[in-house]
Amino acid sequence: MKRRYFIQQASAGTALVTLGSLGLQSFTSVEKTSKITILHTNDVHSHIDAFGPEDGRNANKGGVARRASLVESIRKENPNTLLLDAGDIFQGTPYFNYYGGELEFKLMSKLKYDAATIGNHDFDNGIDGLFAQLPHAEFQFVSANYDFSNTIMDTHTKPYKIFKKDGITIGVFGLGIELAGLVDPSLYKETKYLDPIEITQDMSRILKEDEQCDLIICLSHLGYHYRNNQSKISDLKLASTTKNIDLIIGGHTHTFLPKPTIVKNIEGKNMLVNQVGCYGINLGKIDFYFDSDKNKSANGTSIIV
Repeated sequence: MKRRYFIQQASAGTALVTLGSLGLQSFTSVEKTSKITILHTNDVHSHIDAFGPEDGRNANKGGVARRASLVESIRKENPNTLLLDAGDIFQGTPYFNYYGGELEFKLMSKLKYDAATIGNHDFDNGIDGLFAQLPHAEFQFVSANYDFSNTIMDTHTKPYKIFKKDGITIGVFGLGIELAGLVDPSLYKETKYLDPIEITQDMSRILKEDEQCDLIICLSHLGYHYRNNQSKISDLKLASTTKNIDLIIGGHTHTFLPKPTIVKNIEGKNMLVNQVGCYGINLGKIDFYFDSDKNKSANGTSIIV
């Protein structure tokens, strides 16, 4: 109990320092400001234990228990918090080889993840293996550009999910990377890959106009950027060719960003792209502030776990 209390206090201190550095004082009327906190992970790859003291640059970092304490302290600071994951939950440690993903989904459920998208490695036990673990996931999988209609996963994902926090309507949709060339076709079977830019145009319109969302988030496993392949769709490319998205939470390329990248969308408006590397080493944290007219601003950081 003493150790748990110490971890909670240390995590709370980290979170509060981070919040304090984000300039809350710049808002002249805090009473009229709604604050929504988005926490996120990507490419955890079955890393349940923390890295050991001999593990080089990652020594003593990560681990689900530490992440749980950190998330708990941030939720206490701001109950209007969402916890999201951008895919590649599976594959990377013996926990996956032995339990097939059961432990990962059960622990994410204990942490009360709100939504996740599907990465290419989440097919490593085949689409049947992914389906078999779904009963252990007490959170929604969102995937708009994987057409699962001819597979066992049909109806078990949604293209998007709506959340309401403190009077703010938040829409979260998911995108996956093209599986051909990355995953053996026998593993994903008749899953069809749909163009992410076209799907995003549809999703952003539905979320903005039909669902009247104040905040639109894309959970993407497309990858941050491909320097040697300009034609490949990445998060940066998606951001610059679409509109109405406020935040892309990325995965796949294991890109460690100290803070979100600001990108001009197709209308020349600012939006954010973020990714926090891999293995649960970092936790992404982005605070959105809404005034009484629902104008929004944002600040973000990456917290070492």
